[in-house]
Amino acid sequence: MEAPTKAQPNVTVRVFKRQFSSNPRGARLARRIGLYRLHAWGIPYLSDASESAALIIGELTANAATHGRVPGRDFELCLRHTPGDREILGVLRIEVSDTRTECRPPGPGEIAVPEDGDDSGRGMLIVDALADRWAVIDREPPGKTVRAELDLLY
Repeated sequence: MEAPTKAQPNVTVRVFKRQFSSNPRGARLARRIGLYRLHAWGIPYLSDASESAALIIGELTANAATHGRVPGRDFELCLRHTPGDREILGVLRIEVSDTRTECRPPGPGEIAVPEDGDDSGRGMLIVDALADRWAVIDREPPGKTVRAELDLLY
């Protein structure tokens, strides 16, 4: 008995990784450079995937610069794009890492909805609504990574 043969498509996983200053300017720069990289990888500006990625990158980098800030330490943005085709979904993984261990965001299913008058507390709700999967992961050296994944339709 022979196993059925199905040709596997060639897949090139694209990776972008860079550190940014832990301040609002670093968060803005990370978002802009991240969207430029996605456009270069074939995820065009203003597409649904690009708009979702922009909001997720913006929220996670703003959180890293605000709540994960350790003086003298940067945060890191890592994008991984595994392309798909008409039969296989592509995946975009967005990871933002910082070096602060004690200030962890709530994980999936743990997010409290803020009161109507509150000025903050909605960022992770946006990530939860847009990402197909996400998690908060401990990392070495000390710190944490927030990972969000988007399934890309072609």
